[in-house]
Amino acid sequence: MTVAVLSGLVRPLVEPHLPEGIETRWYTSVEEMLALAPEAEIGWFDLDKKEPMVEAVRAAGKLKWLNSIYAGLDFLPLDLLAERKVTITNGAGINAITIAEYVVMLMLSHAKGYREVVRAQDRHEWLMDSPGKMELAGSRALLLGLGAIGALIKTRLEAFDVEVVPVRRSASEGALRPDEWRARLGEFDWVILAVPATPETDAMIGASELAAMKDSAVLVNIARGAVVDQAALVEALKARSIGGALLDVTTPEPLPADDQLWSLDNAQITMHLSGRAQSKMFVRSAERFIANCRRYVADEPLAPIFDPARGY
Repeated sequence: MTVAVLSGLVRPLVEPHLPEGIETRWYTSVEEMLALAPEAEIGWFDLDKKEPMVEAVRAAGKLKWLNSIYAGLDFLPLDLLAERKVTITNGAGINAITIAEYVVMLMLSHAKGYREVVRAQDRHEWLMDSPGKMELAGSRALLLGLGAIGALIKTRLEAFDVEVVPVRRSASEGALRPDEWRARLGEFDWVILAVPATPETDAMIGASELAAMKDSAVLVNIARGAVVDQAALVEALKARSIGGALLDVTTPEPLPADDQLWSLDNAQITMHLSGRAQSKMFVRSAERFIANCRRYVADEPLAPIFDPARGY
């Protein structure tokens, strides 16, 4: 019998559909999870706090398959999981729809100056003109990251007549290669980051990249805070050498209340809410997990596979 250690939060969605051959241990607290982890052949240890997740993974010596709703798993002991030859499935694509919608919302909010409209309503003030006059139509966006999220961002922006130029490792029409985009930064109105957090992407947007952008260009980050040199970004925003930054992610998270990013009028911070702006995340995750359970007991490949060596 295969033992699965799972959160009681997903029990109503998962239990009625589990295939034969899987015996489930449900946890409803961190303490229960840590106590049950050593029994797990299948583990789904997701919590809001990441430290107990790391502890559970380390304790799960029998683990063969780790499932997670998180797309980025760089906080886990990936070397240990690779050493133990644990198969890892992550949440890649689970939140793609809502994050792509969030990107469009952020860009429209900036283009139309919508923050000022909301503030005027709070003041009961009737504005006589729009505080933002940009149109998305006809603008150009550089899209770094064309995975599940990036692909949906691209189609949605194209519906607004934005020219989207992705960066891809493989050559394709209309795309730039990884060694080409930096030299072309000055051509774009929007620079959108949808890349995984890996050593390769760490601080990929720094002082030199920001200096190469148009002074009206806007940086949009829904990836991870670490892909941007935040100190350099703050300096660029203060100097107004770029047009603005729309940040769903920061370093660290939560962003300290006294961080100067909060007070910059050309920065918008949305507290890593883009993936949470939905009601279907757990439903989609449960459906994917059940499908993978059926594959697991049938000794078929699972999907999507997270590669610890690549970091995504």
